Amino acid sequence: MKIPKSAPITSQSEVLPDVLRPGLTIVFCGTAPGAVSAARGFYYAHPYNKFWPTLHEVGLTPRRLAPEEYSLLPTWRIGLTDLAKRVFGMDKQLPPGALGAEAAADLRARIEACQPRILAFTSLTAGRKFLRRPAGFGEQPEAIGRSRIWLLPSPSPAAQWNWDIGWWRKLAERASELP
Repeated sequence: MKIPKSAPITSQSEVLPDVLRPGLTIVFCGTAPGAVSAARGFYYAHPYNKFWPTLHEVGLTPRRLAPEEYSLLPTWRIGLTDLAKRVFGMDKQLPPGALGAEAAADLRARIEACQPRILAFTSLTAGRKFLRRPAGFGEQPEAIGRSRIWLLPSPSPAAQWNWDIGWWRKLAERASELP
């Protein structure tokens, strides 16, 4: 699949399937899949994305998983989704409204259906768009039912300027305290 570098792609179906089910501790939610992830068909597939090594480094997985193994995450009570399910590309490339009220309502319904203990946004953009307010890293006062909301620094290579694994460690510590 050849991917244009300058324009987002919109699809009638989801770019990547959700990894959601009841009983999850954490669901990680990105803004939208990047071009490499969309082309490869795996979450966080860019070779310089820090998502997979970070999950292992902070103790959420017993080993470093490859992007192709994303469907194994429920083994460790982890799920995956994106705010925008039918587009991909960098945040600034996404079509107007892709991260708007409809996307937020759709995400809320998906989270209400599976009720993870934590919904962790893997970017400030996704978290702020969902919350519809400015927000910083860490746990937020809002919840979706029993699901607490966290905002984390993006593991994307395009967001290296704000990378801080410390917030990921705090999330892992909090998750380890949950039943």
